Amino acid sequence: MTVHGADYDTRDGSCLRDFIHVSDIAHAHTLAIQFAEGKKNASNYEIFNLGTGNGVTVLEAINAFERVSGEKLNYEIGPRRAGDVIAIYANNDHAVQSLGWDIQYGIDDMMSTAWAWEQKLKAATAPTS
Repeated sequence: MTVHGADYDTRDGSCLRDFIHVSDIAHAHTLAIQFAEGKKNASNYEIFNLGTGNGVTVLEAINAFERVSGEKLNYEIGPRRAGDVIAIYANNDHAVQSLGWDIQYGIDDMMSTAWAWEQKLKAATAPTS
């Protein structure tokens, strides 16, 4: 795996992204449906930015995975990619205020859940003797 760039103006030099747990996204969708059913929206549609609102660097995400899984990832630092932005993350204020949405899971939870899922898939496809 290649981490593209380690010389950005961030905490550790890698790009900053908004990683979010699938359960937090699902919860926001449920709240949005309830919001629409309750006719609380101002028009026929409403736009909500869904994200944690906090950036995690690529290297922080890698470190979180290694921490929760106990596995060392095989990665190298490569050159920057043309067009990559240094940091991008959601402004979730509208979703928080209008839907009463709050983030329940952090980066360690995300990595732990993803690792558990991969382990379950691996066990399900392992040959039996």
